[in-house]
Amino acid sequence: MYEVVIIEDDPMVAMINKQYVTENKHFHVAAVCRDGSSALEYLAAHTVQLVILDVYMPKMNGIEVLRKIREKNLPLSVIMVTAANDSAAIEEAVRLGVVDYLIKPFSGARFQQALEKFLSRQDAFHDLESFSQQHIDAILSSGSSKTIEQLPKGIQDQTLETVRNFLEQNPDTEFTGEEIADKVGLSRVTVRRYMNFLLEKGEILGNMNYETGGRPCMLYKVNK
Repeated sequence: MYEVVIIEDDPMVAMINKQYVTENKHFHVAAVCRDGSSALEYLAAHTVQLVILDVYMPKMNGIEVLRKIREKNLPLSVIMVTAANDSAAIEEAVRLGVVDYLIKPFSGARFQQALEKFLSRQDAFHDLESFSQQHIDAILSSGSSKTIEQLPKGIQDQTLETVRNFLEQNPDTEFTGEEIADKVGLSRVTVRRYMNFLLEKGEILGNMNYETGGRPCMLYKVNK
């Protein structure tokens, strides 16, 4: 479970954000801070993985808080939640590495999408044993405006893209699950789960190979 701090000076908005966070079983609201100074003090003393941060606050605005978080090298992610939709604020927030940027008023579904984007990135880092260019591309693509695919439990967007990209780059070659695992830097158990998912969707073909001299194995390739 990931620990979350909400930084919001409006009590009503803070309450709504807290409700949205607690709807997702993967998150726990550790604290609600009304201003940037108290939030920075809390973050310096506690382990937190995610911050829900408003832009417009008295004394210290959200962009200033975000700069301080980066200056202190605090190992956490940030989702901006604000009424500010000016290009300068958005550009600065993106430059400082926010996971997502939500414009008020937003729906509960859009808020959950931001949380899922954070989860997808976390799961990608946890699943992968090593990183290639395609891994990085898949992780960074989660910040694009494309619609996030609704995936079943145990299937994460970035890991799925990593596997898809590898198979699409080798459309004429059949691979065992073990070969795919070695090529993309995933565990064999993880690859088996994703192969089953892609088979069910009809995106890949599975061919049982009995000519191994030992146990038969499944060979996978893109369904062109």
